[in-house]
Amino acid sequence: MSTLSEKESRAPTTRLGPAATRGLNTNYRGGLEGDRAREPDQKLPELCGVGDPTATFSSDSSHLSSRGSIIKWFWDSAEEGYRTYHMDEYDEDKNPNGIINLGTSENKLCFDLLSRRLSQSDMLQVKPSLLQYPDWRGHLFLREEVARFLSVYCRSPAPLKPENVVVLNGCASLFSALATVLCEVGEAFLIPAPYYGAITQHVYLYGNVRLVCVYLDSEVTGLDTHPFQLTVEKLEMALQGANSEGVKVKGLILINPQNPLGDIYSPGELWEYLEFAKRHELHVVVDEVYMLSVFEESVGYRSVLSLERLPDPQRTHVMWATSKDFGMSGLRFGTLYTENRDVATAVASLCRYHGLSGLVQYQMAQLLQDRDWIDQVYLPENHARLKAAHSYVSRELRALGIPFLSRGAGFFIWADLRKYLPEATFEGELLLWRRFLDNKVLLSFGKAFECKEPGWFRLVFSDKAHRLHLGMQRVRQVLEGTSQVAEDPPSCQTQEPRGQHR
Repeated sequence: MSTLSEKESRAPTTRLGPAATRGLNTNYRGGLEGDRAREPDQKLPELCGVGDPTATFSSDSSHLSSRGSIIKWFWDSAEEGYRTYHMDEYDEDKNPNGIINLGTSENKLCFDLLSRRLSQSDMLQVKPSLLQYPDWRGHLFLREEVARFLSVYCRSPAPLKPENVVVLNGCASLFSALATVLCEVGEAFLIPAPYYGAITQHVYLYGNVRLVCVYLDSEVTGLDTHPFQLTVEKLEMALQGANSEGVKVKGLILINPQNPLGDIYSPGELWEYLEFAKRHELHVVVDEVYMLSVFEESVGYRSVLSLERLPDPQRTHVMWATSKDFGMSGLRFGTLYTENRDVATAVASLCRYHGLSGLVQYQMAQLLQDRDWIDQVYLPENHARLKAAHSYVSRELRALGIPFLSRGAGFFIWADLRKYLPEATFEGELLLWRRFLDNKVLLSFGKAFECKEPGWFRLVFSDKAHRLHLGMQRVRQVLEGTSQVAEDPPSCQTQEPRGQHR
């Protein structure tokens, strides 16, 4: 594999809505794998205009408030692929021709380990206090266990404190609560893009808070850079762009390990981003929901809580959940760690609407305190299974000559399918996505992550081998037949599905 040729650096584009694309010239040994070069003179689309999450909103309901209509519109326009999948879900015995889901980021590899552990007798205790109203921050016994757990696995230099812990029913609720208590209506967070696109809804539906994308691109501009790299310079220019458009930015969202790229920020990079935020008095929300899903031993992950000190601890807020690292996306457990007592109290007040039952809190405390099972059984086996599944999909992509980012973290691979687009536009990307869905395999397209280059797709590999093999077989069938199909492309719906990834 060769490195990308150095090109003149271009300033990042700041937008509050979709953007467009630039070409990838060759391959990047530091993470982007493949052997394809885009023609240097190929024309690509211009950047799209500035918008907001409801720029194309319309409503025909006379029974809802304006807020209710917008909330319903998000549902109606979102997750077409996810709903289609649930109506025709693959089952080895009952529906072998159903849809294989390689689009939803869930870990389906370790149900056997989890079911045995969650079925043990120590998980089944019922006490009066568990059936009564708790402290809205979470039962003290759980917050104490979360503090001990994060101290160990985040490698904090000093023990973390239970009074800084708030427990909610998942990270979606955490994003929503933090946006509501940190921002005024119409204010914004910076977020590097591509990013986990559902955050747009999380911060908007309750708080009416917007996102300012710090667009990253696949071009490499030097030997010490890599595709989709975030820099302080790009953050600075994005902030300036937002200010010039009259958008008040109150914070920065970082996802580490990153979704969908799988990137891991080094301690030095984290420090630079935190210093940038401190200079501009911005809050930093750090989503570390994949922190225990780093399966390559050579990848040195460091939590932000492992830093010897934080530049601005009162504006640094860290979230984690069991949904990804423990394959429990249906259990709905998330936690916030913040040294800002006002923020913790305000978020805790919203736990009246986003709390967990006492029984679930007890189970989570039992699970998190079982370090022997976590360290000796679950994590080693989970990492081995993730690594094996990742290796299989990587081999399949290499065999097809598809460039992709390979980072060794998370459940997904960010793959460059631009050469298969019928046209180098987001409409062409949507056409290709629908061909996958028509061939009974669900992927996530780049526009759902606000990627500015049409043709990038996220493939989730954290599934059982028989489903993964069948899914990749269907992917291969679509890609090998794309050149013939592209000569006579089918008509495409004009409405763009949103949030196809989860």
